Amino acid sequence: MIPEIGHFALILALSLALLQGILPLVGAHRNDVAMMSTARTAAVGHLVFVVVAYACLTWAFLNDDFSVAYVAGHSQLSLPTMYKITAVWGGHEGSVLLWILLLAAWTVAVGQYSKSLPDSFVARVISVLGLLSVGFLLFVLLTSNPFDRLANPPPDGADLNPLLQDPGMAFHPPMLYIGYVGFSVAFSFAIAAMISGDLDERWTRWTRPWTVLAWIFLTLGIALGSWWAYYELGWGGWWFWDPVENASFMPWLVGTALIHSLAVAEKRGLFKSWTLMLAIAAFSLSLLGTFLVRSGIIVSVHAFATDPARGVFILSFLGIVIASALVLYAWRAPSLDTEAGFAVNSRETYLLLNNVLLVIATIVVFFGTLAPLVYEVLDIGKISIGPPWFNKVFLLPMLPLVFLIGIGMHTTWRQHKGNLLLGRLKIPALISIVLGILIPGVFYGRFGLMVSVGVIAAIWVMAASLIDPIRSWRRPEGAVRITRAVLGQAVAHFGVGLFVLGVTMVSAFNIETDQSMRAGESIDVAGHSFELREFRQVQGPNYTAIEGVVEIRKGGDFVAEVRPQKRQYLIQKNWMTEAGINVHWNKDLFIALGDQLGNNTWSVRVQYKPMIRFIWLGCLVMALGGLIAVTDRRYRASVPQRSKKKSRAVAEPA
Repeated sequence: MIPEIGHFALILALSLALLQGILPLVGAHRNDVAMMSTARTAAVGHLVFVVVAYACLTWAFLNDDFSVAYVAGHSQLSLPTMYKITAVWGGHEGSVLLWILLLAAWTVAVGQYSKSLPDSFVARVISVLGLLSVGFLLFVLLTSNPFDRLANPPPDGADLNPLLQDPGMAFHPPMLYIGYVGFSVAFSFAIAAMISGDLDERWTRWTRPWTVLAWIFLTLGIALGSWWAYYELGWGGWWFWDPVENASFMPWLVGTALIHSLAVAEKRGLFKSWTLMLAIAAFSLSLLGTFLVRSGIIVSVHAFATDPARGVFILSFLGIVIASALVLYAWRAPSLDTEAGFAVNSRETYLLLNNVLLVIATIVVFFGTLAPLVYEVLDIGKISIGPPWFNKVFLLPMLPLVFLIGIGMHTTWRQHKGNLLLGRLKIPALISIVLGILIPGVFYGRFGLMVSVGVIAAIWVMAASLIDPIRSWRRPEGAVRITRAVLGQAVAHFGVGLFVLGVTMVSAFNIETDQSMRAGESIDVAGHSFELREFRQVQGPNYTAIEGVVEIRKGGDFVAEVRPQKRQYLIQKNWMTEAGINVHWNKDLFIALGDQLGNNTWSVRVQYKPMIRFIWLGCLVMALGGLIAVTDRRYRASVPQRSKKKSRAVAEPA
């Protein structure tokens, strides 16, 4: 009975989504207050019924209702309760339902926190979000119903994919989806602005905090996914340029460009048509990621096995959304031409370069991800594009971008005096050059041009990011005069520097060795001795495991004991690797068991990974910077106010 309630709740949610998508839009066109007022009410009702449906599916998992096909395919009796909860989104049908839930939640949040905006504008935004919900609800009800029943329920389920039986999966998919779906808000704001024709600076100010929020969650989601892959998949890498990894990375790149473009449109009234295009592209790439995951056209650890109907539906929906948006754009873009210009040495120039390089980077990832698929579909041969290609080509736009970040933060709008810029940045430049040479050569005993360039770029961004906070805090009134937008900008860019430093060091100085070992044998890696002392049998709640006990020493002194495992899950009989990782602030010591070679001998992978934690720390700091910036008081005003002229001592937020 509970699953039927969930199914019926989805039908009611579809009805309210249709109401939400049509009535307020018509009301805004007619300036009918009564029709526009239905927007928030319909959105809340829509959310309530989606929550009911989601709760019903969760109930089915917690109560082992294997008469529901989705539950039977993704759970089992001995699955720990936490993983029964995460299994709700562990397969195709449940993950789409999570998407729908988050889309409804974003819509209600927009309605709640946009009460100071014009009613007609909010009505259009909520209507666009409602129409998007209609598409996804139809997708679930027609092709991916999570409440489908089995005529002959099995006594036990097929179990959740062992790769997903990890605490990281409690946070990675929701964070990623919140970011994905969050870009639908920026998209809807852009569509509403184009429909109304009100394309002045106000809509950019209204859009920017929502875009930053989506970007924060997507940043955290991607970082969590990278961290999960590092310790769960057993190969010790943090990014593999997997097609679905790329599918989440592309909207992140465009979303980053959108945030900076919105700054120019808000402050100077420039780049309006370009900003609209980026808003369309960010959400379109999110939908493209959905298509790649659910169409079955790719092979990935992230992909869901699906039937072709799902791929056709998502591709059709993607086409309708993009085509509709581009038609509106073609209608409105010509009216956005402006005669305003800007000086070469100005913040506008650096933000333009920022956008150009980020879009080039997106095109690189887009081509590398889809080119093999296009070649295969068109039957013109096969090409393989792997990590070496991405690592080389992606660096071309990214390296100059990192150096430009340090300069762009300290330029002003309209025009900046070069001597002031030089005076402000000469100390960070000197520090970055000195440390860029010292860190690889002195601390790691090896000097290389690209390593030094990477370290210089990282230190350069971090040092440049600290200038404004230090200058403000050194003055008695500094803590008052620095805005959250400036502080958030500094923190986020400092995070970029940490990330670049981590990537550079682990790429240059990673040491990896594979060796066959028996109990009692040891191996030396990076000045550390790894002794495989013994093997143990371990019984888990739904798996058995062979556990190696590895003692790590340095210079004869005990460092740590780690216990890598090779697990076999009881239902699916898969062998999964659980790495043993000894964590330090400046390095990881990584040990994983491979295949059993016979005679109590195992293949063992040992890795030394310097500063790898800086990669994820950098992402966390970037997200923190976004959170600080989005709480700036200027975003709590419904109409932008002209700021009074500030002294040179006060930094200007982007």
